[in-house]
Amino acid sequence: MREIAFRQALREAMQEEMRRDQSVFLMGEEVAEYNGAYKVSQGMLDEFGAKRIIDTPIAELGFAAIAVGAASNGLRPIVEFMTWNFAVLPLDQIFNHASKMLSMSGGQFSCPIVFRGPNGSAGQLGAQHSSAFESWYANMPGLKVISVSNPYDAKGLLKSAIRDNDPVVFMESEVMYGDMGHVPEEEYLIPIGKADIKRAGTDVTIVSYNKMMKVALGAAEELQKEGISAEVIDLRTIRPLDWHTIVESVKKTNRLMIVEEQWPFASISSEITYRVQKEAFDYLDAPIRRICSADANMHYAPTLVAEFLPSIEKTVKIAKEIMYAVK
Repeated sequence: MREIAFRQALREAMQEEMRRDQSVFLMGEEVAEYNGAYKVSQGMLDEFGAKRIIDTPIAELGFAAIAVGAASNGLRPIVEFMTWNFAVLPLDQIFNHASKMLSMSGGQFSCPIVFRGPNGSAGQLGAQHSSAFESWYANMPGLKVISVSNPYDAKGLLKSAIRDNDPVVFMESEVMYGDMGHVPEEEYLIPIGKADIKRAGTDVTIVSYNKMMKVALGAAEELQKEGISAEVIDLRTIRPLDWHTIVESVKKTNRLMIVEEQWPFASISSEITYRVQKEAFDYLDAPIRRICSADANMHYAPTLVAEFLPSIEKTVKIAKEIMYAVK
């Protein structure tokens, strides 16, 4: 199977769906003439023209509103944000309009939009460009939230998101656009709402998503050297969340950790912890533990960036603690 970059997987997903459906179009800052801020849309202007690959002003609230109107009138916009940190501005359109359109219209109007772009930290970008927003959008009924970790999942889930009749928030990462991965040449779709067990194990379940999957898988490798077998689950979809896969894994391993790039208060891990203790409490042999970003703003200094984010070392340390808790 061929290996392609993360950005190419996203591009192929959009190209294939635009060839398949004339109502699909892409809009956002620098997506056309500049080929995308991260070169995700490279070459798409040449193929589809300026009516379907649309450069916008630096006005996220404005072009998100245009997308809502377009979706309400039968089109299927893909909106690229240069970063989800800038999508705080169009939050009104996403929350008060896109996510509520179907229910407010009594089922008469759907709002099929994909809002996509990089999320979370990407090195020394400071406090205003380093926030992770999955938990914000997952708290909104009417939205589907996808957060991908590799090229294969990115392509299959983006194609499913574009075909979905609900508004979808699609989270990527600046630091993964160059990542290489195996992606089939033939068409495939990945269903929204289905987690994936990336590594089977027997001693502890580690749940993660997006670029924190690198931390989770790296920690699993280190734990294996010490005879601890970790099962690693990639959520892929945050809402709807695949509770069945998580609970069944916990029933097997009897221990659970969640690794995520969210602030700890009201995070994805908070919800998972509640649900697992509710549905699988009798299977737990140790307290559920989580590794989140620090409960603070991200700073610029490399030492503070490292301290802020989850890491393999922190994850291994916590895993050992919950393994030793049963001795």
